[in-house]
Amino acid sequence: MTETVVIAELSKGKISSTTNELVTAASKLGSNCTIVVPCTESSVANEASNIAGASKVIAAKSDVFANYDASAWAEAIDAVAPSGIIITAASAQSKDLAARLAARRSISVIQDVIEIEGTTLSTPIYSGKAIQNVSVSGNTAISVRANVFAPADNTGNCEVQVIDTTGNVATALKEMVQRASQRLDVSEANIIISGGRGMGTPANFSHLEEIADKLGAAVGASRAAVDTWDEIPHSMQVGQTGKTVNPNLYIAVGISGAIQHLAGMRSSKYIVAINKDADAPIFQHADYGIVATWEDALPVLSSSLSGLLG
Repeated sequence: MTETVVIAELSKGKISSTTNELVTAASKLGSNCTIVVPCTESSVANEASNIAGASKVIAAKSDVFANYDASAWAEAIDAVAPSGIIITAASAQSKDLAARLAARRSISVIQDVIEIEGTTLSTPIYSGKAIQNVSVSGNTAISVRANVFAPADNTGNCEVQVIDTTGNVATALKEMVQRASQRLDVSEANIIISGGRGMGTPANFSHLEEIADKLGAAVGASRAAVDTWDEIPHSMQVGQTGKTVNPNLYIAVGISGAIQHLAGMRSSKYIVAINKDADAPIFQHADYGIVATWEDALPVLSSSLSGLLG
């Protein structure tokens, strides 16, 4: 199954219909399409979740998207977008972005595509006097002309994953709690908050316990934390060689997201990740990701919960 990654085209702060055309183009190249929406407000991405053919939407929330800066945009999108064939519009800005993403990922770039037949892409050359056919294999960055492919309709329904790198922890946590409450049935609420080696020392797990007490949650740990510190018992370990869990809400703090850990918690109904490394694999599986240190995030989360829960 070929992975395709559509970089959403926005117009006046909203998802442009060109994005629907890009999803149609993506369907010709693969059957698993992720839409990445560069935004300063994650609510912008909700509209993309209705595009038929999209299997996932990532709201890449960052202050850098307020104004176009080629290098900053490419770096921010590269950090959150999964690997695969990247598809952008063929606007001047998006063609620039496609080229920069291709350079960052060391993949080929094909600009101004007007037709896709299997693995053969057609692009105009010599000011449109001739058509060039290019055969592709493997991951490639592609820009697609507008008004060439029929737009996908808006009858779809997929989940929106938010990865927040704004640094505004208070706002991010408020939105996280709001989104989680919309997804979870409180009558069945069961919650786990887990810490990894990124917590720094075992003594810092007391901050997780404080939040767990407020939420009525259990405290877990990654294998790296259990292996590093004797004070963190194996009974807390979540993962392939620990416990397999399936809570309504799983909060991972300072956990990179190694395969071993993901095997034990990836079926959780709503996953929140807090990590200072925007490239941490855990963000590829989180419903809401916050790029921040635990020192910045946990006190704000604790305070927010005190106000929310009284």
